Amino acid sequence: MVNEGLNKLIGQEVVLDTAGPWVYLGVLTAFDEQGFWLEQADVHNVQEGHATREQYVAESSRDGIRVNRQRVFVLRNAVVSLSGLADVVKD
Repeated sequence: MVNEGLNKLIGQEVVLDTAGPWVYLGVLTAFDEQGFWLEQADVHNVQEGHATREQYVAESSRDGIRVNRQRVFVLRNAVVSLSGLADVVKD
């Protein structure tokens, strides 16, 4: 059931939230039991920025992803939530 939902997000811009300060945004291209592959990705430490996590994600949803990685692999055990960027509620 989880994989069915993830399959629907393949090719879509997504947000991967972690328990720590990192948030990952990008196009979900693949996933497996180990983790998630994102392309055209933004790897962002919210402790180093001007905005809270929610503000940063909302800005990215509104203005577009600030790509700083062509491709990145995110370990599944680091992710606490995954959602489509289109599902982010904008202010």
